[in-house]
Amino acid sequence: MRVLVSVDMEGVAGVAAPEDVTPGQPHYDRNCGYMTDEASAAVRGVRAHDPEASVVVVDAHADFRNIVPDRLARGCTLLRGAPRPLSMLTGVDRDVDAVCFIGYHGRAGTAASVLAHTMSGATVARIRCNGEELGELGLNAALAVHYGAVPVLATGDDTLVREASSVVPGMATVEVKRAVGNRAAESLHPDEACARIEAAVQTALQHPSPSNGPPFSGSVDLEMDLLRPRMTEYAAMIPGVELRGPTTVGYQAADFPAAYNLIEVITTLAGSG
Repeated sequence: MRVLVSVDMEGVAGVAAPEDVTPGQPHYDRNCGYMTDEASAAVRGVRAHDPEASVVVVDAHADFRNIVPDRLARGCTLLRGAPRPLSMLTGVDRDVDAVCFIGYHGRAGTAASVLAHTMSGATVARIRCNGEELGELGLNAALAVHYGAVPVLATGDDTLVREASSVVPGMATVEVKRAVGNRAAESLHPDEACARIEAAVQTALQHPSPSNGPPFSGSVDLEMDLLRPRMTEYAAMIPGVELRGPTTVGYQAADFPAAYNLIEVITTLAGSG
């Protein structure tokens, strides 16, 4: 069995404010530790289910250099650094059986959701694929399904749990905190969050639900609403990208991975402006 554990930071227990997830801020290093611990809990869960499993932990927050390597549980490999293809799910195209989404957050526009955004809170307002609005969980679940991997678990706040139930019906979830607002949360103790994650991974792998992630076969019509006209102007310079509104760009991608990679390119380009 080969399992990918994609780990973001905004949905980790104890995290509530932008400063908590921003390098150089007072509590960032501490929260990198919490992020690493939740990743380790998922690794232990996979290994308890299958001691021979191949487990890849994919650092999926910001510049992808947050997980503390020597604090991470043994029995896995760590993928970190950027740029890289398939962004938050690098490696999913290499015979992966299951994917766990740890520390994920609600999509942009979700009310009272801790640090909700989609790909970049500084550049992106909305992302739609074939007219369906998706957040990071939906985009990554769809990418997993495209390559035949089953999304088995998502963890984060209560709004992420609700989003997971609509995006991937039947997928296991762990609520590690309750959103009180965009920058406020009632959180489990980090050790309790890790214990629940470890147990949930084992259960999810023992009884995986059918792969019910967003299915996208064939070409994908991608639309992105950006936050400022200047960002949109930069994105519209990419060959094939068309301007569909004052802050909306569109692209007809050959398949879902092509749409997914273009999202990363546009997000990065828009951020540079």
